[in-house]
Amino acid sequence: MHVLPNSEDLFTWIVFILFCAFSFIQLFWVLFFYLRLARHKESTSPPINLSPVTVVIAARNEEDNLFHLLPKILAQDYPEFEVIVVNHQSSDDSSHILKAFQRQYPHLKIIELERSKHLRNGKKLPLTIAIKGAKYEHLIFTDADCEPNSNEWLKHMAGKFTEKKQIILGYGPYKKESGLLNRLIRLDTVMIGANYLSFAKAGVPYMGVGRNLGYTRSLFLSVNGFKSHYSLQSGDDDLFIQEAAKKGNYAICIHPDSFAYSESKNTWADWYKQKSRHFTTTEYYGVIKKLLLGIYPLSLLLFYASFFTLCFHNQLCWLSIGVFSFITLLKWSVQGRIMVKLKEKNLVWAFPFWDALYAVLAPILFYTTEKSTQNQWK
Repeated sequence: MHVLPNSEDLFTWIVFILFCAFSFIQLFWVLFFYLRLARHKESTSPPINLSPVTVVIAARNEEDNLFHLLPKILAQDYPEFEVIVVNHQSSDDSSHILKAFQRQYPHLKIIELERSKHLRNGKKLPLTIAIKGAKYEHLIFTDADCEPNSNEWLKHMAGKFTEKKQIILGYGPYKKESGLLNRLIRLDTVMIGANYLSFAKAGVPYMGVGRNLGYTRSLFLSVNGFKSHYSLQSGDDDLFIQEAAKKGNYAICIHPDSFAYSESKNTWADWYKQKSRHFTTTEYYGVIKKLLLGIYPLSLLLFYASFFTLCFHNQLCWLSIGVFSFITLLKWSVQGRIMVKLKEKNLVWAFPFWDALYAVLAPILFYTTEKSTQNQWK
């Protein structure tokens, strides 16, 4: 039995070489990036020495979320903090709800931005106003529709600040619900989380999530805030991080109590629109980051395609199955540990299926939404 194909079978030989190359890329990504996050250890107890903190929330027509979720932020177990809510051109009863809460919570500060055709709908203006009006140097950002996983959310996030660590990258998962769409959204979210957190651990930070993010006011001012990309409605949690993150000035926080949960979209159309907004800034990424973020999903798709092609070649079938099984089991082990850390344990058992699905879904989502029109924040 010949292990290698005959030299005359040029096509099979080329496919096999490519399969080995794609396998190596998958192996490298798992060991160099994802293994770092899989081995990351968080302190089991919240920090003791805590600096005063300002929590910043930009809200637009969020009366229901403010009513139900804002008290969970205002009641955080933290020695000294303020909460700034920028009510950005809301037309609902957000203003009345906020004023009612302010009478109960004196550390709540409200900034009202009245409706005007001259004001942009994005978050950058309200965030900038809040940052400049903040009482404290250390800032933690979340959204009005986010629910902290515990009353020690702020301790774990803000506790990561040190003299050198000026950026804190947190994690914002979606709540578990029934249905395929919810599973897919949670899968997408945990894959994105594994990416940006692993890349940060490897020294290549490229984004955070605005619903659970921290940085200092002095750092924000040192890069002129969002000035370089202010014309874009998105970018406050990725383009800003790429500009502000320097070697050693950032940390990640993945303690379960530090998670900020959101409700997932209920329809495929709404989720597609959400993904469209997320991709509007990717064309502004640097070449290196584009390559690093594009190589893995592309090689994953070609890894599967070349493997299935080789399965029809008798001489290479079992060798290909052996290589494929080794890579898959290694990824299952490493990325499964990440899913457990990010509290998506019930997705681990079907990882090979999700991995194959993601190989097809990721490029489809990217190439069909990247050129979408600018997002609107409602």
